[in-house]
Amino acid sequence: MSSPALPRPDSSLVTVTHVVYALHALSLVIGAIGAATIIGAFVLGWPSIIAVIINYVKRSEARGTWLESHFSWQIRTFWWAVLWVLIVALVSMPLVLLFGLGVITFYVGLFALGIWAIYRIARGWLALKDDKPLPV
Repeated sequence: MSSPALPRPDSSLVTVTHVVYALHALSLVIGAIGAATIIGAFVLGWPSIIAVIINYVKRSEARGTWLESHFSWQIRTFWWAVLWVLIVALVSMPLVLLFGLGVITFYVGLFALGIWAIYRIARGWLALKDDKPLPV
């Protein structure tokens, strides 16, 4: 059930939200089975980029409904992933140059970010399935 304080969103917007989660999940799967890393495919893959564009285009329609939290969750997941990939890369580069250990740091960081992205998409999609908002 949705939150009683918020109006019920249009069913087509619920469908759009499912599609956005599916696009993000597709990027994660492509990263898991392809040559890219999971987080690399999530941040740089076309399905996730299309998903974020849809988020921004449809966000105003979700405003004031329990779906607003899902749109924020999806957008934040994407942009936090971008930020953390950059941080991992910036921290790893000097370690590679100085000690040769940055490669390990880089791949461990990307692996951890991949697990985090899978968690965020799974948690959000499960909450959507149950018509529940996410914490903001």
